[in-house]
Amino acid sequence: MDNSPNYHQNLNQKMTLRLREIMKDLPSFTSSFFIAMENTSTILTRVNYAADLRIFFQFLVREIPSFIGRSVSEITKEDLGKITVDDLYMFLDYLNLYTAPDNDEKFIENHERGKARKVACLRSFFKHYYRKGALDKNICELLDTPKLHEKAIVRLEPDEVANLLDIVESGEQLTEKQKQYHKKNVKRDVAILTLFLTTGIRVSELVSINVDDIDFKNGCFKVTRKGGNQVMLYFDDETAQALSEYLDERKDRGNYELASPLFLSMQGKRMSVRSVELMVKKYARIASPLKKISPHKLRSTYGTMLYGETGDIYLVADVLGHKDVNTTRKHYAAMSEDNRKRASRAVKLRK
Repeated sequence: MDNSPNYHQNLNQKMTLRLREIMKDLPSFTSSFFIAMENTSTILTRVNYAADLRIFFQFLVREIPSFIGRSVSEITKEDLGKITVDDLYMFLDYLNLYTAPDNDEKFIENHERGKARKVACLRSFFKHYYRKGALDKNICELLDTPKLHEKAIVRLEPDEVANLLDIVESGEQLTEKQKQYHKKNVKRDVAILTLFLTTGIRVSELVSINVDDIDFKNGCFKVTRKGGNQVMLYFDDETAQALSEYLDERKDRGNYELASPLFLSMQGKRMSVRSVELMVKKYARIASPLKKISPHKLRSTYGTMLYGETGDIYLVADVLGHKDVNTTRKHYAAMSEDNRKRASRAVKLRK
């Protein structure tokens, strides 16, 4: 059984090693950029930016005449001044479809959000070297951000929430193989789904919880949010019951320790983000087959329900851990959709 209480420390260590591995494929001068980012970004952001820059430099040596024939490692800080705005727009076009550097038969596509992140990365990158005096001008200031279209908010309706929980408890419509695992994990799965739907917790936060983070007396638990801040989230009696029943089962099975992860896999190890995502998808596919429900969509479901009950957008932002209330307004947009539905039924032409 995984008894490590330092989930976030272990994750940061793995991501740090991942960053170092990616940076081996980048020009050596780029290290100053990542050092400068340390105090203002998470390790995950730095890993993503390193991966984006690797794609950019590989593009240069593949597509731009003044760089073709050179290796990425040969590119210098002075070479940044040779890159033009037209080169950057060519890069955005390149992102539509390109082949992996190590496999010409593997095609990769980037859509508007993937492109927008890479533009953000390049802007930070060129801004850093402009400020350091390595560049006479910052050409990225002339680069337009790809237009982002708002995605329709996918969430469960109240009857779908009830149906989802019923399916998790009963195992109805699962395959025979799935039912074998369901019998062993039903209390765990009910506790996970209930926690998602009553607290709006992120999946990364959920998998990091240890048993001793739970305070049943005060009805709350400790989580580490984005950026490393620790906060207490509160739960209701229904959630308390689901957690208690799951932990009582853990005690009966002899795999209960205060310092152990709250949610365990079949192997007795801490559940991964991926395993939780697959578990949610398994049940949601039955409960709501026309909607692609993920842990994040359950979070949206909670945010929408909370706003519907309170009408307080700032409360919703605080509970969900949003730093920008504009992010939370997406839940308000979902409520506007409900209003439009009610409006469509309000006027009767023939009574």
